Amino acid sequence: MTDSSDIFPFGAAFESASDSTWRALAEKALRGAPLERLTSRSADGIEIQPLHPVPAGGLSGIARPVRKQPGQWSVLARIDHTEPAAANRQALADIEGGALGLHLVFAGSGGAFGFGLPGDKRDVLRQVLANVDPAQVAIALDIPASASAIAQELAVLVADSGLNPSSAQISFGFDPLGTLMHNEAPAIGPTLASALEQAKALSGLGFEGPFLCADARPVHAAGGSEVQELAYLLGTSAACLRGYEKAGLDLPDARSFTGFRIAADADQFLTIAKLRALRRLIARLEEACGLVPKPIAIHAETAWRMTSRTDPWVNVLRTTVAVFSAVAGGTDSVSVLPHTQAIGLPDAAARRLARNVQLVLQEESRLAQVDDPAGGAGGIEALTDALCHKAWALFQHHEANGGIASAIANGSFGKDIAIIREQRTKQAATARAPLTGTSAFPDIAEVTPDVETPISDNWDRRYIDTFRPVRLSAPFEDLRARTATLKDAGKLPHVFLANLGPLAEYNARANFAANFLAAGGIETVNSGGFDTPAEVAEAFAKSGCAVACICSSDSRYGEQALTAVSALKASGAARICIAGRAGDDEASLRAAGLDGYLFQGADMIAFLDTLLQFFEQS
Repeated sequence: MTDSSDIFPFGAAFESASDSTWRALAEKALRGAPLERLTSRSADGIEIQPLHPVPAGGLSGIARPVRKQPGQWSVLARIDHTEPAAANRQALADIEGGALGLHLVFAGSGGAFGFGLPGDKRDVLRQVLANVDPAQVAIALDIPASASAIAQELAVLVADSGLNPSSAQISFGFDPLGTLMHNEAPAIGPTLASALEQAKALSGLGFEGPFLCADARPVHAAGGSEVQELAYLLGTSAACLRGYEKAGLDLPDARSFTGFRIAADADQFLTIAKLRALRRLIARLEEACGLVPKPIAIHAETAWRMTSRTDPWVNVLRTTVAVFSAVAGGTDSVSVLPHTQAIGLPDAAARRLARNVQLVLQEESRLAQVDDPAGGAGGIEALTDALCHKAWALFQHHEANGGIASAIANGSFGKDIAIIREQRTKQAATARAPLTGTSAFPDIAEVTPDVETPISDNWDRRYIDTFRPVRLSAPFEDLRARTATLKDAGKLPHVFLANLGPLAEYNARANFAANFLAAGGIETVNSGGFDTPAEVAEAFAKSGCAVACICSSDSRYGEQALTAVSALKASGAARICIAGRAGDDEASLRAAGLDGYLFQGADMIAFLDTLLQFFEQS
């Protein structure tokens, strides 16, 4: 290996940091705590250690992206307006604004989140793509099984334009397995056979595809883990390969009929590793089928699961990290959910911001100039390797029991996803996985951005319960909605912060309590600190509040908490809580009238729900 000092002479002035040196410094910073304290685990139980050795190699060339232009991925703009004429205006604005392609999302498809182009309208694509040159623009279709005729309409439009089909950059998006996640799902056999017939017909016209897609976005949106997403993609790819073989197609050529779609979220390292693992796993699957591996086409979309309605501007940060991670992981194209997607149909400003997230990263940050930039990074390589091993094992388990289609049909795959979803929901509720702007640093006074049309509450009813899309912030948003209803009815839910002692003693817990309560939209009254329980009880009585939260240090709790609870109860407090964990005197405090505790790791949803029930019944 070349000495770095040969390339960067200035580095010769610094000592090389050894593993033992780093560990010693880390343990010193941890003040004697074991280094294992920094180790975390993914949803799949994969250990993410604080330091990994540098491995040799990285991904092979066969697993690198197949981007049309060096240093550039396809920046796709989502088009999901319900009116074709409006969708056309959006498409033209996006192309003029720098988008390299269009992601046409139809209602009922795997990428439709509450909206979508109407697949049942005649000549819908002719309207949506009016004045759009297919020779200059990449197109990805997101279509449900019921709208498969859309592909034929697109083929006719390409023919009418005079473009050679082999030059068209089109991903047709037939997703035969995705429909299995829907209520009243059709049988996989006929659906796959129909998709194959259409793929063969389009291929005969000269289109190169991909035609079918292995789409893990619904798995991610339902709360699934990275391993479950990858195993699903492997299983879908295997089902397609079997279908190609059964249809008499030449596998070395037909395997390019399948494209891959995947969700990218704000977990930077896991997203990078997931995309890298996908390329490695599909190469391994092709080798197992006797094929020489070829690069695959991957489209990444920023994740629905991570979007929030509260403080939606944070979604811009989340999508920026997601796009960065997807490109660093080797995606070929990206589409971004605008930051207001969970609120409703995004307006022009939200769409422009979503488009510019990609353009800034591509044109100013030059993000795609290096293939596999994470290659050789110990942590990323370890994650990639672990994801590969676990996903391959789960794929083998599915194959041994009839394949991924059987796992979906018999409910076992959905049950496995539900377990992970429950874990994620609990982590969000307890703020072990804090949601910025929702469970952490919420802004009660925020103004909701404008949208063209509010999203419907029941748009996701087409999914089987275990595959129904979730957003981790939704339970907190439901609490905020209840608080808004109370305010509209003239009931102002306020909590009095009963601060004991000087600022240095109560301030940290008072701020914690205010943020904790604000996650449910509940405001607090902070009148400063008080020296005695009698003073705090007198201030509470004048506040007009019905609920009090005692805030101070552990030592002062030991001296004054019991007296404070009794004094607050005598002053009319209907509910009393303490900011901090329960101590040895919990029984006495409960007997005096204490109702509960606010602390880091508490179930915020349960606590706030109980508190809101009190306000609703008052």
